[in-house]
Amino acid sequence: MSCFTSLAKPAMSIVDIFSQYQSAFVGGLLESLRLISIVWSAGLILGTICGVLGSRFRNVLGRTFAVFAFILSGIPIIVFLFWLHYPLQSMLNVVIDPFITATAALTLVNVFAVCEIVRRALVDFPEQYLIAAKVCGLDRWQTFSEVQLPLVLRQVLPGILTAQVAILQASLFASLISVDEIFRIAQRINSEIYRPVEIYTCLALLFIVVCLPLNGVALYLRHKYTRNLSE
Repeated sequence: MSCFTSLAKPAMSIVDIFSQYQSAFVGGLLESLRLISIVWSAGLILGTICGVLGSRFRNVLGRTFAVFAFILSGIPIIVFLFWLHYPLQSMLNVVIDPFITATAALTLVNVFAVCEIVRRALVDFPEQYLIAAKVCGLDRWQTFSEVQLPLVLRQVLPGILTAQVAILQASLFASLISVDEIFRIAQRINSEIYRPVEIYTCLALLFIVVCLPLNGVALYLRHKYTRNLSE
C-alpha cells in the first residue's frame, strides 16, 4: 500500500502523521542526508584545497577564486540551481538527473564559500608568528603543524560551520527541481491530507534539532577562540 493514501480521520497530531507516513519521511530524510553529505564532503575538501592554493598563489589563483566566490555570493542559490537545471541543459541539449544538478550547484557554492574563509585566514595570518617559529628553530612542517594550523583552525571553524548550516538549509531548494528530499516529501504528504500546520511544524522541529546545535557550536567557537591575530 502506498504511504500517500488519504486519511479518513478529520484530526491528526504530528505523531499520527509521522506514524502514518514514517516510510515517506525516512526516505526523504535519507535522500536529504545523501545530498548534503556529498555537498559537505566535497565542499570542505575541495574548498580547503582551493583556499590553501589561493593563499600561496595570490596573484593568479587567489584572485580567480575570489572573483568566482564574489560572483556566486551575488546569485541566489535558487536562481543558480534553476539556471543549471533548465537553461544550461537546454543549451547543451542534455538531460541530467535533478539530484546531480542539485549536488553540483550546492557543491560549487560550498566550495567557494569554504575557499574564501580558508584563503582569507591564511592570507591574514601574521608574519611575526612565522618569524618567531623560525627563530625558535622550528622547521617548515613544525611551524605549520604546531603554530599555523592550530591558530588558523580556530579562526576558520566558526565561519565554516555557519556556512555548512546555510548550505543545509539551502538544500531544500532541491525539491523545486524534483529531488525527493525531505521538503518535497512534506509537500506531497500535505497535498494528500492538507495538514500544513502539523507537517511543516514537524519539518521545522527537525531542522531546529539539526541546525541549532551547529549554530551553537559555531557561536561558542567564535567567542572562545576567534581572535585578532594581528594584535
